[in-house]
Amino acid sequence: MEKINLEAIQKAFNTLQTVKDTFSKKGWFPATSGNLSIRVKGPPLDKNQSIIAITSSGKDKSIHTPEDYILVNMDGNLVLPSNLKPSAETLIHTSIYQQIPNCQAVFHIHTIPNNLISELYADQGKVTFTNHEIIKAFDIWKEDASITIPIVENYFSIPKLAEEISKVIQPEVPGVLIRNHGIYVWGDSDFTAKRHLEAFEFLFEYQINMYFLKKSK
Repeated sequence: MEKINLEAIQKAFNTLQTVKDTFSKKGWFPATSGNLSIRVKGPPLDKNQSIIAITSSGKDKSIHTPEDYILVNMDGNLVLPSNLKPSAETLIHTSIYQQIPNCQAVFHIHTIPNNLISELYADQGKVTFTNHEIIKAFDIWKEDASITIPIVENYFSIPKLAEEISKVIQPEVPGVLIRNHGIYVWGDSDFTAKRHLEAFEFLFEYQINMYFLKKSK
């Protein structure tokens, strides 16, 4: 592995802190749930050089400390000795980075809207959104635009869950729902991944409100 670029690492940590603070204020990390990662350096798909900065396990994400983030390689192993533990779902992050060559950020959150949507449409294994202006956030610019996000079962085994997610990943759809668990999104920058996440959460909340509005009639 090449010499670690300390400046790049600090930049990644600072970016994660900004994103973490933004999402925490939205209430997207209940009970220490969720995790965030940023690619620090290295050419895409190079397991020996790519380094991922990822949130530490079990931390209150509404608080900032010097031990909030950790470095792992594409196998999910620690790059430097540490008493900290990377997120329990690190293998899901590394799997996404390996499958999406231009991926630079992966965000995972738990919200009531994404859990409800994942349960309501679990039997279909997917949920489709059509004719929403906000679909442009996914770089889909056409009449009658639609996007379909896959839903996978929430396996207790993280390697199994990572495997199932890898089966449904589509480069043109930057997200996967896990049934009654949460959503993973990604992008070619932290800004893009954040935009994708906010757009999905908007669509989920809209769909839930529309669902219950129709039920009440």
